This record gives sequence, C-alpha cells and structure tokens, in this order.
Amino acid sequence: QVQLVESGGGLVQSGGSLRLSCAASGRTFSNYAMGWFRQAPGKQRELVAAITSGGGTNYADSVKGRFTISRDNAKNTLYLQMNSLKPEDTALYYCAADSFWVIIRGTRVGYWGQGTQVTVSS
Repeated sequence: QVQLVESGGGLVQSGGSLRLSCAASGRTFSNYAMGWFRQAPGKQRELVAAITSGGGTNYADSVKGRFTISRDNAKNTLYLQMNSLKPEDTALYYCAADSFWVIIRGTRVGYWGQGTQVTVSS
C-alpha cells in the first residue's frame, strides 16, 4: 500500500505561481513512477505531468514550459511547480503512483491522493 497526501493548493491570480507537494508513505516511494492529474468541474480527469522512478518526465501540451514535476526520493515527496497560471488551470489536482505506462494511460492507477484544489482568478 502507498498513501499519498497532497498539499499546496489555493487561490492565486492569473500569472501567479503555486507549488504542490505530495507526501508518500508505505511502500518504497522510489520504486514508483508518479503523476499529477487534474479534474475541472464537468470535465474528465487529465494527466498533467508524469515522472519515472529515475526522473524522466512527460507533460501535457497545455502545461509545457509552465509546470515542472520533480521528486525527492529521500523525502518521499513529489512536487509540481506551477508558474504563469491561467484560469483554465483551475481544477482539483491529484497525485498518483504506479508504473510509468499506467500513469501515462491514466487507467487502473493503483494509488491516488485525495486531491488539492487550485483556483486561478482572472
């Protein structure tokens, strides 16, 4: 079992920045690929960014150049640095853990956090 707890969400103005954190406990964090997903009201959940156990990354086109995913295996923590935020980034953000290709497909992901709300005002 892996337990995931997100933090760092909040209300920010358009153009601002936030850093989300996801603290992991349970099985060895470094063994898992990790991902950040988001879901806005009335929309499907989408993958924002993914990172392999070795640090390789993948981003949705909508966030490339603005968001950075990273991980600190010594602290069992995943991060998402979000810059140049836009109102369309408003969503509930979730972290997830599984193999890299399960994260990329976004289906049957084994472990999810409870989510943290990000709201970007115009």
